[in-house]
Amino acid sequence: MSISNLSRTKGQRMSKRSVRSLMVLVLGSSLAVTACSAPGDAASATSSSSPSSASSAAAGTSGASIVSSAPGTSSAGGAPSSGATAGGGPTCGTAPVTMSAYFETGFPLTKALTDEFTKQYPNVKWNIRQDQFAVITQNAPRVLSDDPPDLMRLPQVSQLVKDGLLKNLDSYATAYGWDKWPASQLSQLRVAADGSRGSGSLFSMGLNFSLTGVFYNKKLAAQIGMTSAPTTLAELDTVLQKAKAAGLTPIDQFNGGATGGLAFPLQNLMAVYGSTTPINDWIFQKSGASIDTPSNLQAVQHLQQWITSGYFASDINSQDYSAMMSRFTGGKALFMFNGDWESGNLDKQMAGNVGFFVMPPLKAGGKQAAMSAPLTMGISAKAAHPDCAAFFLNWVATNKTAREIDVTIGGSHPMGPDNAYMPPSKAGTVTAQTLAAGSKIGADNGAMDFIANATGSIYAKSWTPELQKLVGGQVQPDALLKSVQSDYQSQLQG
Repeated sequence: MSISNLSRTKGQRMSKRSVRSLMVLVLGSSLAVTACSAPGDAASATSSSSPSSASSAAAGTSGASIVSSAPGTSSAGGAPSSGATAGGGPTCGTAPVTMSAYFETGFPLTKALTDEFTKQYPNVKWNIRQDQFAVITQNAPRVLSDDPPDLMRLPQVSQLVKDGLLKNLDSYATAYGWDKWPASQLSQLRVAADGSRGSGSLFSMGLNFSLTGVFYNKKLAAQIGMTSAPTTLAELDTVLQKAKAAGLTPIDQFNGGATGGLAFPLQNLMAVYGSTTPINDWIFQKSGASIDTPSNLQAVQHLQQWITSGYFASDINSQDYSAMMSRFTGGKALFMFNGDWESGNLDKQMAGNVGFFVMPPLKAGGKQAAMSAPLTMGISAKAAHPDCAAFFLNWVATNKTAREIDVTIGGSHPMGPDNAYMPPSKAGTVTAQTLAAGSKIGADNGAMDFIANATGSIYAKSWTPELQKLVGGQVQPDALLKSVQSDYQSQLQG
């Protein structure tokens, strides 16, 4: 959500997308990565993308092709094709290619990137299917086995790697030079032989790095005397209390259907009360890791206090992602826990009226943390065009126009070499704020993957129902954590 693989939906795009991590906590939650993606809506759609004037305008000037030598042919084999170029790995070739993709609903980034790619490489067309985050999570094993796309958005990869459903990308990493990038960019995308994440071979790649935090309506904040972001959790609690007393909805958050959006504020609270290390260990399936810890219990208890105090909209258990976005952009709530994938949209929908901050610490000046993860993509082990899929992923990270799209439309920091072109962001925009926040999280070593990405089904089958029961007063914090941990252990064994 993240998030090593996190997921996410936006403003006027509401009618066609909904519930995202993280990810993309999730937060954190890559295109086959984790992240904290924000979930998309329930509708599934199929489309064939073509260049659009809108995405071209947002992207700026067209970038140069990644390789200048003759393109190689696509190959379904394990290693890049023998037609790979000397200058930078295999390409999509020159013959007509129709790429199949399975992406998350609600992200304009993927369409903008595939449109621009086709503009630069007219022989490549796209057949794109879209679903909400939770549906993709549940469908992943079946889709990769029975109807494998060339490229797929995935929230959690460990079990898929164990089942042999994802292509090992080590050979592409060598061919394109990904192994020369900062190691931290790829660590969340690696899976070891025992199934744990964080080391081992590369099995997915990110479109960008997403970051989650708190967006706020500046006009509503001014009404209650909030002139700057809270610097401690206690200050945030005070602001929430003032908003409630003034008749405002303090926080609007999606938590309906199969996507429990309360996981966003919960994980932020977990990082306030404890270290990110045990959280990441649990998400990465390290031996002996547990989510049922004293500091996490404090976090759930604090979230419960927010619920019982009426700080959330009363109907959050029936509210999906698109409804949350519609209300926030419509000025109906002060705060919203979400990810930077919405930055570009909010800069358009609420220009000059949106602020962003990462969760404040317990004590002023303390280190801060956030769900921050690649928007993960993976290549099916049975992909018809794996070389072209890998070429696309490399293009996203290294092409000037693609990197501009990552920032202007995705609102996130592009992946790629540490000396790669970094598109500028306009001062005063929420995009500039989220990018700056990412630098702060990096300095504090506070990046977390998304708790929704610990296993393939932990989000839909554990976190979501338990958080919905917490809202309904049907479970207490200690029982919630014990239930999730029990499900986690069963899922790892199953």
